[in-house]
Amino acid sequence: MRFARKWRGLVFLSGFFLCCASMRGAAVSDSPALSDDPVLLHGYRSLYVQQFPEARAEFDAWAAEHPEEPFGQISIAASFLFEEMYRQGVLTSDFFLNDKRFLKGIEGKPNPERMQGFEDALTKARSLAKERLGSDARDAGALFCLTLADGMESDADSILEKKNLESLKRMKEANEFAQQLLAQRPDASDSYVALGIANYIIGSLSGAKRFFLWFGGIHGDKQLGMQQLEKAANSGRYLRPFAKILLALAARREKQPALAEKLLYELSEEFPASPLFAAEYAKVMGRPIPASMHPN
Repeated sequence: MRFARKWRGLVFLSGFFLCCASMRGAAVSDSPALSDDPVLLHGYRSLYVQQFPEARAEFDAWAAEHPEEPFGQISIAASFLFEEMYRQGVLTSDFFLNDKRFLKGIEGKPNPERMQGFEDALTKARSLAKERLGSDARDAGALFCLTLADGMESDADSILEKKNLESLKRMKEANEFAQQLLAQRPDASDSYVALGIANYIIGSLSGAKRFFLWFGGIHGDKQLGMQQLEKAANSGRYLRPFAKILLALAARREKQPALAEKLLYELSEEFPASPLFAAEYAKVMGRPIPASMHPN
């Protein structure tokens, strides 16, 4: 009888711990930033065919329905940043293959209204994410959003605003949040975009500049950066196409035409309405850009 009672007790405890484990798994997977939300996925698809107002309207509506979720504001910020980069020709081989532009940023200044919208959304996203981390320091969704917030602001600072010191600070913070996230959620492949861009851009600097940054704890590695972008391009969720275009453009810089052709072909097939992907695929293949697909 005592053995039977012990056995029943062990079975109960095992069931209890399994239940707790499954509840923890459900709580992690419930984060829309790390799962497939159909509305958000549709909004990002609009983003990747350069339908920026439509994408932003979907993100605004989703954020209004989920006011406690920082990923809604992150998505709004992404729509402003992606649009400004597109309007400035950043996501093109013309920009990536021009060392002066790639390493020093755009000519002129970005659109102030778009940048204000970008900054406002980032402020809201950070506030919501930090509030969640106050309740749970391991909140994967919040860590993911802070990774993206710092990564996007680093890109905006370096490429659009030409604020290099601020960009490096944000880059470091993005790396730290990404490492915390990946330690518990190695499947959060979208976070590799922030790491990949940072490693690739810093790795592209001259040896003297990299040596200077090394003393500040900032390291760069072009090959590692491309490997990280490849992880996001292969298994990312919302940022997979963004990782693909970045990796394709990096491949062109590194004289890896076969990889660039493959990625740009896949993007142009997946998003046939995108003037950006159609134009870049035509360029890498040495073909005229279709008149209906001229970007900008």
